[in-house]
Amino acid sequence: MTQGSIDKHPLAERFYRLTPEEVADAVEVGGRRCTGRFTPLNSYENRVYQLELDDDSLVVGKFYRPGRWTREAIGEEHAFLSELGAAGFPVAEPLALASDTTIGEVVGISYAIFPKVVGRAPQELDDAQVKELGRLLARLHEVGARRSPRARSVLSPATYGRGELDHLLAEGHLPDEVRAVYAASVEALLGRIEPLFAGVPTHRIHADCHLGNLLWGRQGPTFVDFDDMTVGPAVQDVWMLVPSADEEGNRQRRLLVKEYAEHRAFDPAWLRLVEPLRALRFIRYSTWIARRRNDPSFRRTFPEFGTVQYWQREVQDLREQIARIDASM
Repeated sequence: MTQGSIDKHPLAERFYRLTPEEVADAVEVGGRRCTGRFTPLNSYENRVYQLELDDDSLVVGKFYRPGRWTREAIGEEHAFLSELGAAGFPVAEPLALASDTTIGEVVGISYAIFPKVVGRAPQELDDAQVKELGRLLARLHEVGARRSPRARSVLSPATYGRGELDHLLAEGHLPDEVRAVYAASVEALLGRIEPLFAGVPTHRIHADCHLGNLLWGRQGPTFVDFDDMTVGPAVQDVWMLVPSADEEGNRQRRLLVKEYAEHRAFDPAWLRLVEPLRALRFIRYSTWIARRRNDPSFRRTFPEFGTVQYWQREVQDLREQIARIDASM
């Protein structure tokens, strides 16, 4: 994965200006024909569109942000989806293109085509759904543990914490007023949580497994958007499916883990990583915005990013996480 500022990539401006004609031409590779009905879908990271084909079917075209993933890394995402699909796991596998590959290229930008998944992202989960997701997550991770990718990062305090802080400092994203206190807060957090990751097994995981990436239809849930697939601890996907930090969230996480453990080993002690992983996501999220700051859609969506007030809130959030972690140790 590219570690620099993604919005400085030579194709960044071209990515912002993809046209409907270019999208349709890409989707029609391999003999498909679009009707012209074309709907942009919500996605901050990539450019994603729903298109109608002349057989009345719907497909989704995903155009990957340049500089985010190498072609090899995208291939590893697709290979994981293929393995999951072969195991009967509910995912949308990328469709083959004309050259017998699932990765295409238009104006230098990599893209893939997926079948349209019918369903809605749940706002919250009842206990029956939590138990079903526990079973499914065990299956996902069982497949994830079979192979190790070469072009994907590892979720750890070093990568999601110290590496991201180094980028923020090197690129000057932190105002002088908060630079030292933010860096000290991150270092204090890392000093506490690094020992907690020792000995916890890692393997391929979804890594961004929040409810927005879960579409629930008549046949049950389908997991989508494996862009952030990485090597990390199983509990990352657990807490993202059930993120609440209150007692109800803790209860449902325990319920999910109990069901998971009926199908795949899960040490309840790994739940101690929930709050450390949540804190790492705070840091990762800020750096994610920073690397895309020149994208017009990011400037509109995150107008306060980079201000002293923004970083003061981040410092407060990190301090609250440190307090939660201290209280649990």
